Amino acid sequence: MDVIEVTNLSTAFGSKVVHNNLNLTIKENEIYGLLGPSGCGKTTLLRKMVMLENVGEGSISVLGRELNTITQNQAQKLRESWGVLFQFGALFSSLNLAENIARPLVEYTTLSQKEIDEIVRFKLDIVGLKQSDAKLFPSEISGGMGKKAALARALVMDPKLLFLDEPTSGLDPISAREFDKLIVQLREMLQLTIIMVSHDIRSICDTLDRFAVIENTTIAYEGNLKGIKDAKSSFIETFFKEIYE
Repeated sequence: MDVIEVTNLSTAFGSKVVHNNLNLTIKENEIYGLLGPSGCGKTTLLRKMVMLENVGEGSISVLGRELNTITQNQAQKLRESWGVLFQFGALFSSLNLAENIARPLVEYTTLSQKEIDEIVRFKLDIVGLKQSDAKLFPSEISGGMGKKAALARALVMDPKLLFLDEPTSGLDPISAREFDKLIVQLREMLQLTIIMVSHDIRSICDTLDRFAVIENTTIAYEGNLKGIKDAKSSFIETFFKEIYE
């Protein structure tokens, strides 16, 4: 089942064309990557998928909803079907970790404080944080802990889709590999479909089922690692040099 379909999508900022007639599909329960050189429009595409930017020319369908024609009420309901982990976490500095994780529940549900506290404790546990970490503030924790806290917040509404923008960026190699393992475990545990922007070659090889490479405004390749050697792309040949060799 396709949970996201991008059809004939084009994007331009003034005279600069970023996307030219992109087409891709993301299937249920897979970890799908958006790859390509810096400035190719990976994050822009992800932002369009989560309605942080207008779709513009072409179409994007998410969970059967066409984003160009969706109503305001439908859009709000759809937003509750996904979680987003931004590149730098985007935690609120004035809130402790528990308050950060709980924020979507406070904003969008009528749950009691006791119910919210129980959910927060569970989300802390599944991302590998200690219950004692809940009262810490973002300024008091490491980058890895911040990523996990932001991930717990992205999961707090029990989403069907999880969007990750450079999830291992800024992490040391050991923390990055631990985060990769966590992502794969959560996909199986929660039956998630995960869409991830990444430059991390190890993360790409260890986590992704399929991916699209955006190069020179178009999709240079869509598929899995097995087929990458047949792709005709200077970026792919350079980026995946270890695999080619």
